[in-house]
Amino acid sequence: MIWHGKPKNFYAQGRLKPGEMNATERRYGAHLERLKMAGDVLWYKFEGIKLRLADNTFYTADFAVLPLDMVLELHEIKSVWQDDARAKIKIAADMYPFRFKAYKALAQKHGGGYEVEDFSGIPSEAQPALPLPVVAPAVERKDGAPW
Repeated sequence: MIWHGKPKNFYAQGRLKPGEMNATERRYGAHLERLKMAGDVLWYKFEGIKLRLADNTFYTADFAVLPLDMVLELHEIKSVWQDDARAKIKIAADMYPFRFKAYKALAQKHGGGYEVEDFSGIPSEAQPALPLPVVAPAVERKDGAPW
């Protein structure tokens, strides 16, 4: 149906409040919860990290995810990409040392699941977890006073 020269489906549906998931994000959140229960993901948080890209310009990842290799990943969940969202994730990937991935939901008639795009250039298998720092044992002074 055409209203005033524009198709009805061209009008924006509005934004959700911060911290509120849309249907695609809820589906992906359930997927992450299953991965966490299986032991493949250690931690995740919806809209848990906000990065400054420039003055008054920020990127908030849909999900911050900590996989077993301990390299923090920021996941963007999309059903349709907007140009500004794609630009922001590319800029953030150039500025910050995290693994940036975008997951585009596939329709159930196409088998469901997600099409994955990696913006960071850090392959999952190539980055070993950093070793934990060695902490020297505490040494006391002979007089018992703190150093």
